Amino acid sequence: MEKIYNKLVRDNIPNIIKGNGGEPYTRILDDKEYKEELEKKLNEEYQEVLEASGKDRVEELADMVEIINALANLENSTLEEVIEIAKEKALKRGAFKDKVYLEKVIED
Repeated sequence: MEKIYNKLVRDNIPNIIKGNGGEPYTRILDDKEYKEELEKKLNEEYQEVLEASGKDRVEELADMVEIINALANLENSTLEEVIEIAKEKALKRGAFKDKVYLEKVIED
């Protein structure tokens, strides 16, 4: 039986498929395709985060972190740099811990 996937997968997935008796057909993406597929994957994982809860949600968040790491690498950065920038922004503008919901602003 043939299943068509046409999607970016983790590096070890082809070996896992072989270990399970399947024959994966793969190709290596160029940088432009890779970025596009990472962006699709980020959206896919985001949807899975919204649908999950508990430990499953944490698993999906971990998948998002892996994709964010890969996207950062494409920008010649690292996950550590992204996290450092997030910390700096939290110091300057706050985080989301206080659950503040801005309803409106009245200006003169």
